[in-house]
Order: sequence, then structure tokens, then C-alpha cells
Amino acid sequence: MGTLAVSMSMSEPLLSCSLGPEDIEGLVAAYEQALIALGIEDRNDPMTELVAKKVFEIRQMGVRDPAKICSIAVHLRSVQK
Repeated sequence: MGTLAVSMSMSEPLLSCSLGPEDIEGLVAAYEQALIALGIEDRNDPMTELVAKKVFEIRQMGVRDPAKICSIAVHLRSVQK
């Protein structure tokens, strides 16, 4: 999924910050990877918004690697279940 095809869940946090194209691509990649890892296929599932927020929060803490962001988000989501 390219940056232009970002779901609504992911686009809201991105609009309220100043990130470069590479940062946005990394966030989108982490988000997509996390949804796949969590088995969330329906992009209208309310869980997508929670995943998007978590991915963004992790990035705000300074984690930049999409794979690491995904891993942390999936772990936190699994712990919260």
C-alpha cells in the first residue's frame, strides 16, 4: 500500500504532524505490517484505529525502524487482549 492509499485510521495522526516522506512511508509500512501480523484484514475494523494510534505513539517515542515499530505495536496489542 502506497502513501497515497493510507487508510483513514492512519491518515488522521499523519495530518497533525510534520514528518518527511520517508518517515510517513515507514509509519505506513509499520501499520500495514502490524495489521497483517494481528490478522486484521477488514480496514473498517475499529481495531485499525487503535493500531494506527499505537504505531504513531511508538514513532513519537523515537523508534524509527518500521519493523521495530510493528513488533512493539503487535506485542503491546497482544498484551492488552
